[in-house]
Amino acid sequence: MSNALQHLFDNNRAWAERMEREQPGFFSHLAAQQNPKYLWIGCSDSRVPANQITGLEPGEVFVHRNVANVVVHSDLNALSVIQFAVDYLKVEHILVVGHYGCGGVLATLRGARVGLADNWLRHVHDVKIRHRRRLDHLSVPEQEDALCEMNVIEQVGNVALTNVIQDAWARGQKISVHGWCYGLKDGLAKDLGVSMSHPGEVMDVFRNALKRYPRGGMLSAA
Repeated sequence: MSNALQHLFDNNRAWAERMEREQPGFFSHLAAQQNPKYLWIGCSDSRVPANQITGLEPGEVFVHRNVANVVVHSDLNALSVIQFAVDYLKVEHILVVGHYGCGGVLATLRGARVGLADNWLRHVHDVKIRHRRRLDHLSVPEQEDALCEMNVIEQVGNVALTNVIQDAWARGQKISVHGWCYGLKDGLAKDLGVSMSHPGEVMDVFRNALKRYPRGGMLSAA
């Protein structure tokens, strides 16, 4: 074993001992089953840990993370996670959680090259192009925050339109999709008001959420 990693094993042992001391039987109970009510779809950023942000214990939130919290219909990894969470674990809420200062979003806005991930970030670039009239008139800091939020809104719509969610709603399963944005500077999650609980409200919720970002030169959003 590499000495460079020994402190991680020491931390792990200390954590396991503390958990068992504070909650006797914690691990035997955890090993028996996981029964989360929530699926968290978030960014890979190491500063955005799902359990700590929500105050949930291991076993209480199912997690999928990737660069810039993107959900696209060609990503079998994300779709498999969603199907397992919905069909097998029977989660009741899917949380798509972005964060302000997201490196993937900032790279997209700035036209920065990051390598292979540029291909993945094309999905965020598509969001930027689609809503450029809502972004171009803003200051740079405002653009950065707005695109982080718009990207979440777009991904919530993508999740809601997957066949997994559409089929779940069709059979009457209770499942809602929500969009949040997390603040690295204050540790607080912001509800973006883009929750969807049945197929008939998807487009209306999506459109209404985007109305918060008026197009340039307009007094109110179109």
